[in-house]
Amino acid sequence: MSRPQFDPATYDAQLAEKAARLVELLAPFDAPEPEVFDSPREHYRLRTEFRLWREDGQRHYAMFEQGDKHTPILIDEFPIASRRINELMPQLKAAWQTSETLSFKLFQVEFLTTLSGDALITLAYHRPLNDVWQVEAEGLAAKLGVSIVGRSKGKRIVIGRDYVTEQLTVAGRVFSYRQPEGAFTQPNGEVCQKMLNWAYEVLGERTDDLLELYCGNGNFTLPLATRVPKVLATEISKSSVNAALANLDDNGIDNVTLVRLSAEELTQALNEVRPFRRLAGIDLKSYNFGNVFVDPPRAGMDPDTCELTRRFERILYISCNPETLAANIAQLQDTHRIERCALFDQFPYTHHMESGVLLVRR
Repeated sequence: MSRPQFDPATYDAQLAEKAARLVELLAPFDAPEPEVFDSPREHYRLRTEFRLWREDGQRHYAMFEQGDKHTPILIDEFPIASRRINELMPQLKAAWQTSETLSFKLFQVEFLTTLSGDALITLAYHRPLNDVWQVEAEGLAAKLGVSIVGRSKGKRIVIGRDYVTEQLTVAGRVFSYRQPEGAFTQPNGEVCQKMLNWAYEVLGERTDDLLELYCGNGNFTLPLATRVPKVLATEISKSSVNAALANLDDNGIDNVTLVRLSAEELTQALNEVRPFRRLAGIDLKSYNFGNVFVDPPRAGMDPDTCELTRRFERILYISCNPETLAANIAQLQDTHRIERCALFDQFPYTHHMESGVLLVRR
């Protein structure tokens, strides 16, 4: 992980630059002015990882500039990380400094926290972990009020839980999310909450069904499911599927069918190219799909999936890469127009931006 150039004084100018870039990318499609959702200036990042660097006989938290793995930037605090991470950093460091068991061949530390104050620490080692390590780690977890996951080659020891529980409020309702260690979660909780509320509002109350591709741990699935009669959601990652199923259950949402398929596989199923055992018992023809929600990886949607979305009246698209978003819209613009668009500043002080568009059939 490289270190962002953190300077709150430059925040507004950077955000304006991103908005201008999004306007420029969407200009060929006659997009309306984007709604802009800003981030907290500091303490916004809920997860982070640090390599550890030995100097003067001690291990220190270290980060590196992109492309340079040999010149560490040693740090004691990390202002972009959550206040909880900043509280835990010196406490954890003090623990490994006084314990050979905890520090021996420890090379990486990951923190996962939530807006609701939950925390999990992952300690990664270049050595096998034994019972002595587990006893010390259990004491540390109790002292810090966290869960701890110990990782070494081929082994994983969980003390407490291997997930944190987040709570996000959408349109006045609190949704609870299990966020597993090692799985993808949105790093900026405040901005994630703004994204969920925007998507909820833009989808609106619908009488037709929703298809969701790349649903992850159900981040958007939970609130969007309350706007439609039925949802068919797909995700390829097994850990994310398991978390999504738990999240649906925890929140009492029972109108979602979740299938472990890639977007490409679901496209083949809907096109009746081939059957899938994982769709056994699911009648795809029983759905009255009018809406599709997509939140693809940085590469965007592949051409076949893009063509699939063209069938829907409304395409709600969240993107972590505005260039591939623009490329996908270019493929769809002859049948769909942009009705709403938004910029979500998930990653302040970097060039990365999250954006959203609602495409409606012409």
